[in-house]
Amino acid sequence: MEGLRLDIVTPDKVVLQEEVDYVGAPGVSGEFGILPGHAPMLSALKVGALFFRKGDRTVWTFVSGGFAQVSDNKVTVLAESAELASDIDVERAEQAKARAEKRLSDPQPDTDVVRASLALARAVARISAARR
Repeated sequence: MEGLRLDIVTPDKVVLQEEVDYVGAPGVSGEFGILPGHAPMLSALKVGALFFRKGDRTVWTFVSGGFAQVSDNKVTVLAESAELASDIDVERAEQAKARAEKRLSDPQPDTDVVRASLALARAVARISAARR
């Protein structure tokens, strides 16, 4: 069986280019999986953990939303930011989570609640991806 080409790209860099067997992604309408031969599609992604399998290895990646395009056995993920789990600084993510939780638990008049909520979601997703 032919594999899938997975490219994860941000505005700043190419995070990953690899041949894989399976991709699991956090779609805005629910998680979805892609195997070789998948029909062409485009899906919006939510902040979360994306993973791929290659043989018996599973690799987790944080994505901050974006889009996934599937066509001709190629999955292209375009994200505002993305990090391989092995590159995530868990201590820094834990600190960001604590800061966001503090802002949300005791909002001040100048607190941007939407921004704090998004920061919390990103921190939780980074921690989740790194600990798998």
